[in-house]
Amino acid sequence: MEELSPGTIAAIGGLIAGLGMGFAARWGNFCTLGAIEDAIFGSNYDRIRMWTLIIGVAMFGTFVIDHLGLIDITQSIYLTSSTSLAAVAIGSVVFGLGMSLVGTCGFGALVRIGGGDLKSIITFLVMGIFAYATLSGVTAYLRIGLFPEQNTDRNFTGIAHIAGNYFSISPNIIAYLVAVGLALFALKTLRFRQQPKRVLASVLMGLMIVWGWISTGVFAFDEFEPYRLESLTFSAPLGETIMYVMTMSGASLKFGIGATFGVVIGAAITSMAQGYFRWEGCDDPRELKRQLVGGMLMGIGGVTALGCTIGQGVSAFSTLAISAPIALIGIFCGAWIGLHFLIHGSITEAFQYLLASHRDDK
Repeated sequence: MEELSPGTIAAIGGLIAGLGMGFAARWGNFCTLGAIEDAIFGSNYDRIRMWTLIIGVAMFGTFVIDHLGLIDITQSIYLTSSTSLAAVAIGSVVFGLGMSLVGTCGFGALVRIGGGDLKSIITFLVMGIFAYATLSGVTAYLRIGLFPEQNTDRNFTGIAHIAGNYFSISPNIIAYLVAVGLALFALKTLRFRQQPKRVLASVLMGLMIVWGWISTGVFAFDEFEPYRLESLTFSAPLGETIMYVMTMSGASLKFGIGATFGVVIGAAITSMAQGYFRWEGCDDPRELKRQLVGGMLMGIGGVTALGCTIGQGVSAFSTLAISAPIALIGIFCGAWIGLHFLIHGSITEAFQYLLASHRDDK
């Protein structure tokens, strides 16, 4: 290990995390957009509860390793970024809109590629290109122009740290209580004996987030060649993966690159083992257009919001970053608008449907 660079070590850790995530998503049938669709149209909250359990496990494990001194979560990008909360809110709505058009998020696209879905390769490429362009390319000017970075003294703050300071107790205790509460709620409603695969898959995905922090904060730690503390996210890493494949001799490996390959490989092995691997493509030009537009929106929105359904929705939540609930609400709202737009044909009709439903409830 001493002969490997921190980036290479992090990439190996990312590959392991990606393998676990890809396996768990296929085996447990987890999809973030699917969870939102089930809740909106079917009043079925099982996959939302899976999401809750993933967050609970990831949060508990993250604060345990922070408590043990293995990592310092205050050094994570979610607690130190100078990105404004307005950028997180608007970017997440844009991401949710794109997700609804595509039919899945960036992580889900990688899982689908592993299952033989060729149209998800289009989503991956378009999302990756626009994510990288929004990070440091042509659309980065638009992002910075609309959402100027804040001064370093206005960085994101962790919810646990705010509550800890207010009540004069350790932030770790706050995090443990929240994490246990989320996990117990999810376990109670998911009913382990009835849905063991979903429970175990959720626990594994939560542990993979913790493994991400350990990989970059412990194994890849080097005083002379520092590597950023990070865990799983699938917005900017898609673009970084494309760039690495094209410029391998002049680029460095990163955690996200290993994770991207890992998810595809893990999902492919699992889908083949289950007998579910099928080659699929776009049915018509209209579907191809949705993949292109949706991928573009997810790439732009994901980088602007500083993460995707996994990045902000789980990794950031595991640190109890104040941006995480804002991003989740934004993604949910964007997906809601997009899904109703696909069904009703216009955004105005979607809101009219919401008002009509509200009147019926009364």
